[in-house]
Amino acid sequence: MRTVSIIGLGWIGEPLGIQLKKKGFQVLGSTTSAEKQENLSKNGLKAIQFSLNPHPEGIGFNSLFQAEILVVNIPPRTRSGNGEFHLEQLKYLRSLLDNSPIKKVIFVSSTGIYPEAPAGEEYAEDFCLTHENAGNDILYRAEQLMEKDRSYDLTIVRFGGLMGKDRIPGKYFSGKENVAGHTRVNFIHQNDVVGILTWIIEKGLWNETFNGVAPIHPLRREIYEKNAAQLGISPPVSYQNEPEGLDRLIDSRKILETGFEFEFPDPLTFSYLSASH
Repeated sequence: MRTVSIIGLGWIGEPLGIQLKKKGFQVLGSTTSAEKQENLSKNGLKAIQFSLNPHPEGIGFNSLFQAEILVVNIPPRTRSGNGEFHLEQLKYLRSLLDNSPIKKVIFVSSTGIYPEAPAGEEYAEDFCLTHENAGNDILYRAEQLMEKDRSYDLTIVRFGGLMGKDRIPGKYFSGKENVAGHTRVNFIHQNDVVGILTWIIEKGLWNETFNGVAPIHPLRREIYEKNAAQLGISPPVSYQNEPEGLDRLIDSRKILETGFEFEFPDPLTFSYLSASH
């Protein structure tokens, strides 16, 4: 049986673990709380309490580092502005990894790494990123830290805006004024996030970087209005009066060329739990 460890059984990690188990993998994951550990075991997922604060804490967490494949999904808490803490976490993770038998790693990153300026064309994986042009320096340094002097196969997946289930874009702007509705989105549905990660593992797509965004990019305004109509939430009260066409778009052709098919290629057709949940 092939073994996969998932660091972070959260919004992405939990459904991924469930999917991999269905496909016959032996899955072990980590969570930071005992309460969550109990809920996960009810869903049939074995979890170990493990956190990086930034040094490793927990009981028996070394078993997480005995699998063939490791999925690292610990997003930086960039909103709190402490990106350095995230890099420290990853340094400790690297030392656990480098002293383990793990041969293959998937590192979950973000399309926030690309420059913030709209380009003439969509940002693809081969775009030359540097300290100077990266849209997010912490994301850039995190990827570099995972790449450097490694003895394992590494695939990096840069996901766009994570939507679906309880994450409804229109909900965040419901009833607000002067909302930016004129730019096109780089969203991805939770099912396709899980789908891409599973696909990479099953197809053995190692030592690659992939963008994970739905290939169709509707306007924000269209999505907010559709969410409002379908889910019974108030639409934004007003939008900014800005011209359309200045979009920072992310290219998803590379993952499509491997044969992957999106369940939700168009964010206008994303499925959600009803807004009351």
